[in-house]
Amino acid sequence: MPPTPATLQPAPPLEPLLLRACRLEPVERPPIWLMRQAGRYLPEYRAVRDKVAFMDLCKTPRLAAEVMIATVHRLGVDAAIIFSDLLPLLEPMGLDLEFAQGEGPVIHNPVRAAADVNRIRELHDIDQVGFVMDVVRATRAGLDASIPVIGFAGAPFTLAGYCIEGGTSKAWLHTKSLMYGHESAWHDLMGKIARAVSRYLVAQIDAGAQVVQVFDSWVGCLSPDDYRRYVLPHSRLAIAEAAKRVPTIHFATGNPALLPLLREAGGSVIGIDWRIDLDVAWAMVGHDRAVQGNLDPVILLSDRDTIRRQAREILAKAGGRPGHIFNLGHGILPHTPVENVLELIETVKHG
Repeated sequence: MPPTPATLQPAPPLEPLLLRACRLEPVERPPIWLMRQAGRYLPEYRAVRDKVAFMDLCKTPRLAAEVMIATVHRLGVDAAIIFSDLLPLLEPMGLDLEFAQGEGPVIHNPVRAAADVNRIRELHDIDQVGFVMDVVRATRAGLDASIPVIGFAGAPFTLAGYCIEGGTSKAWLHTKSLMYGHESAWHDLMGKIARAVSRYLVAQIDAGAQVVQVFDSWVGCLSPDDYRRYVLPHSRLAIAEAAKRVPTIHFATGNPALLPLLREAGGSVIGIDWRIDLDVAWAMVGHDRAVQGNLDPVILLSDRDTIRRQAREILAKAGGRPGHIFNLGHGILPHTPVENVLELIETVKHG
């Protein structure tokens, strides 16, 4: 006997688009979010930053959440990544961090000798960066359930690079000198950082993050052999516990030859920068993993016809295969016109 209308149950709501794509499930369209989607290209963000220093904003959960929530509503993206930075995790480990005006992050007591690794503290108490978990909670509370919240951390190599160089670098001279010349100290430092990253990601998940991304912004300076020897075990450790709980995105820039090794280190989604075609990269990663990417951020400084054409080419390379998350190959640049970002999102959503 067929059920009467009174016995029919409504179908459960679908999970957010991003989560389904991370799991290689068929989706009606690729989800899109953008690295550095809350940034200086937005007038609303500049208005906040004119009043609040960057680290004060990161450490004020209400404001940090409001910035990202407003950005999601303004752009219509499919996910919110928490408003934070890679480096605050290093402060409770004994690094003296400052965001200097016009200079970016500066660490005033860098690790330069093997003996300096001994003063880097093991991060057992994640409450020392509890404000980040408060940002996760506030962001999750302020968004519709259809918009997942992404937590994140720096990868061990990138964080170690900041620790050793004291800031950014072009050649990573000090970092590679310690890595090659003092291998035992290098692995001690990387182990401390990897364990801290693991605890940090798990704490963000406990606070409500439904996806986490690990950023290896500087690892492209290494060869595949060096990555395997000096980095891969530590990145694997950093990601492993979080990967048991939620989808994980493993993103690195600068050297497409590392893509198979990123897969080996872990991540249900492998982030791809613009230095390689998406279809070629996906074949290197393997089609049993999702991929994220990979428009060159500079394209967003061009005209709208170019933006549409480039976005459609990436979508064509993805071929409608389940598991493609549209993103840039790195973060939005500060001088990007907002209307160009909106044009990109509209193209990905509606073709």
